[in-house]
Amino acid sequence: MLYADDEGGTTLAASTTARRELAHRAGNGIEVWLYWRKLTNRVSVEVLDQRLDESFEFEVEGQQALNAFNHPYAYAAARGVPVFAA
Repeated sequence: MLYADDEGGTTLAASTTARRELAHRAGNGIEVWLYWRKLTNRVSVEVLDQRLDESFEFEVEGQQALNAFNHPYAYAAARGVPVFAA
């Protein structure tokens, strides 16, 4: 986002949806990311299947983040997140 400053210029402000990548892995056409959002202090896992051009994302408690990153289909299914057939 751009905001006008007092001198007539513009200032770039951080987006409220900014997230930091904590981990990433890829194999067999599937990519998995682990993200953290500073503003909300929430952790999420995102999965992309490039073969099917399908993706899903879900939030997870910080204590479970690494396990959810390693087993995203199981965690998504347990939370009722609609996932595609892997």
